[in-house]
Amino acid sequence: MTRKKQILKTAAQLFKERGYSAVTMRDLAAAMDMKAASLYNHISGKQEILATLILEVAHEFTTGMDTVEMDDKSAFAKAEQLILLHINIALEYTNALAVLNTDWMHLEGSKYQEYITLRKTYELDFKKILEKGIATGEFKNLNIETMLFNLLSTLRSIYLWIPKKTPSELKDLKSELPVILLTGLVSR
Repeated sequence: MTRKKQILKTAAQLFKERGYSAVTMRDLAAAMDMKAASLYNHISGKQEILATLILEVAHEFTTGMDTVEMDDKSAFAKAEQLILLHINIALEYTNALAVLNTDWMHLEGSKYQEYITLRKTYELDFKKILEKGIATGEFKNLNIETMLFNLLSTLRSIYLWIPKKTPSELKDLKSELPVILLTGLVSR
């Protein structure tokens, strides 16, 4: 692992534990057992760290959504895939996902705009899948905003739950969460 990746990993852990605003570059340097000035050989500052962590995860969601949209599967199957995408990203990027969910508003300038665009596009694409499901009779004809809010509220908080679970419980999560979230939407 490169020194920059180590810095990002340590920063993600600290940001998750304390919040972006409470962590200083000195805190990060101490956690890395190096001098604060040495950090700047690898990274320009906290804002670069925050943007890198958040945008990496946001791009993972975008790439996943693009893959799901290319499939010729049903809306239900696509929604299932998106739930699994959230679980897999939460497993792989637990700390960075926590930072994304709690500290995205601290992004500045073009990185803030990039994140907002990625987020809005992802939500719009998810909404279109739900709308298609309603149109095809796969989902109940409920308010799209309520459906999307329910799904994303649950999916965005998975990172809180995952670190406390066993491999068996995580396997159950992958098989059961799509059923739990989507059968309430299934048209009967």
